[in-house]
Amino acid sequence: MAKNQAAVGLLKPVDKPTTTTMGFGERLRQLRQERGLTLQQASKLTGVAQSTLSKMENEQLSPTYNLMQKLALGLEIEVPQLFAPSTTAKISGRRSVTRKGGGRAHATATYDHELIAMDLGSKRMVPFKSRVRARSLDDFSEWVRHDGEELLMVLEGQVTVYTEEYEPLVMNEGDSSYFDSTMGHAVVSSSEEDALVLWVCLP
Repeated sequence: MAKNQAAVGLLKPVDKPTTTTMGFGERLRQLRQERGLTLQQASKLTGVAQSTLSKMENEQLSPTYNLMQKLALGLEIEVPQLFAPSTTAKISGRRSVTRKGGGRAHATATYDHELIAMDLGSKRMVPFKSRVRARSLDDFSEWVRHDGEELLMVLEGQVTVYTEEYEPLVMNEGDSSYFDSTMGHAVVSSSEEDALVLWVCLP
């Protein structure tokens, strides 16, 4: 009984400290001042013009990714640290469990899809497994393309990934590839049996 009570105690929610929400400019000024740097000194460290730093700190200019990389390198931090944390930990508490074979089936001419986590609405990603039946690029009437990015991982067998911008890519079990979904692409099984892959699409 004591062990069970101790285990329950471990599951009690822990109070999390809160922090002050701030915009990018305020956060950048905070990071600079914590290091005792003037705008001129920060400019020399980061390679970003003093006037540009001033505009960013005063929310008059939004940083490009290139600028953020320069700032992070010069301030010796990671890019995410350029952004202030939220006021409190925002935990949605959402969870979905899809048992083996429990997804929603959706067949096409080239793939047998199994859609995952279909009980969740407004997902930020679209995960699904696919049994790849296509054996040739000729099996596709046109390139597959859509907005966003996606991750492809081979679960069983071997596939060949065809894309507009790259040479055909042979992938084996455990291999993965992350690519721009707007680029035309198609996946075919190059193993004797139909390959099984996992897709995660980010709209």
